[in-house]
Amino acid sequence: MRWIQAAGRGLLVLGLVLTGCVSSKAGIADEDGAGRGPLTLATAGDLTGYLGTVLDGWNRTHPREQVTLVELPDSADETHAQMVTDLREEDGGRFDVLNIDVTWTSEFAAAGWIRPLERSRFALRSFLRPVVDSATYDGRLYAVPYVTNAGLLLYRKDVLDKEGVPPPRTWAELERAAKTVAPKYGLDGYAGQFLPYEGLAVNATEAVYSAGGTVLGDEGDRVTVNTAAAREGIDFLVRGVREGWIPKAALSYKEEESKQAFQDGRLLFLRNWSYAYAVASAPGSPVAGKIGAVRLPGPDGQGTSVLGGSDLAVSAHARHPDSAARLIAYLTSERVQRQVLTRGALPPVRASLYEDPDLVERFPYLPTLRASVLSAAPRPKSPRYDQVSLVVQAVVHDAMTGHQTSGAAVERLARELGAIAQR
Repeated sequence: MRWIQAAGRGLLVLGLVLTGCVSSKAGIADEDGAGRGPLTLATAGDLTGYLGTVLDGWNRTHPREQVTLVELPDSADETHAQMVTDLREEDGGRFDVLNIDVTWTSEFAAAGWIRPLERSRFALRSFLRPVVDSATYDGRLYAVPYVTNAGLLLYRKDVLDKEGVPPPRTWAELERAAKTVAPKYGLDGYAGQFLPYEGLAVNATEAVYSAGGTVLGDEGDRVTVNTAAAREGIDFLVRGVREGWIPKAALSYKEEESKQAFQDGRLLFLRNWSYAYAVASAPGSPVAGKIGAVRLPGPDGQGTSVLGGSDLAVSAHARHPDSAARLIAYLTSERVQRQVLTRGALPPVRASLYEDPDLVERFPYLPTLRASVLSAAPRPKSPRYDQVSLVVQAVVHDAMTGHQTSGAAVERLARELGAIAQR
């Protein structure tokens, strides 16, 4: 998966998989009594090329625990399929530790494909608080957060400054500027990722969360979406298309298409991940020096983003569990997490890095991203999240294209998600 598309799939750019092992201290029994040895690390595409340097550092100091890198496809769906196929192998397959999208943790844990980990082996208290929840299932830690992310509202600072309009904190303020300010400058009002794929599930879930609603409870066993808050959230998106301040073209946008529309100077507001701010601000961009970023708005104030990112998990077939746990601790150390940001251009999980003056000067969106992550929530947890996502995508897209009302969409969501929960 491409890190620039990771919004919908949670930055699975590094889809790491290590053949390693964790000791009984990590909550995993070591059957051969050794627990340490060579590792195979599978990645879903290190497009920035930083990972090799990180692993070189490990290999120099761990000659008996050498890591071999295996790259999986860039497509999140293909990577998921290959991981699942490997994990189902009775003979143990190739992979020992996996860097999985945050939405896969519940699925893999419920299926028994990954093993619970001992919290004390990892510096979880040094992480941004909400990210740890993405790595848990049924009250147990099944992975360790590696990369995080949260949605931001990008806006044309030059345009709002000229109009004397502050960046929006509420949906009403966003709508007002999208309707009145954007047309004066030949701009469309607002866009997110509204093609029916994971990105739309993310945008819809954020709208529901921001309105104070939820989608699922009890690890996916209970459907909670049939509420006035959920209807309000879905109607924010439906109303935008109906009234025109969300352009119809946005119904075909994924991360990159929406970023490009904003970068080309066609949008006043854009919901996207931090990478879009970095790319749109780079030298040569038509809007470089003209943009800002704030937290997502909601009905009455600050909204709620979903968490993106990826988690490191140990396969149930791990041959060297202790080495796997040690490598995960290394990859989530502050020194390596700094490289995740500076070399990989990915949001780290270590809280201290978001307050480092040198890093903030280099990546000025860090304080806003930190605030967004701290107020973020995981996507609906379910062992069948892939099915949940497909339902949300289809239903919300039907509503945004005018095929059903917001109220009917929420009732349909409740029915179809209920059918999934009962399986």
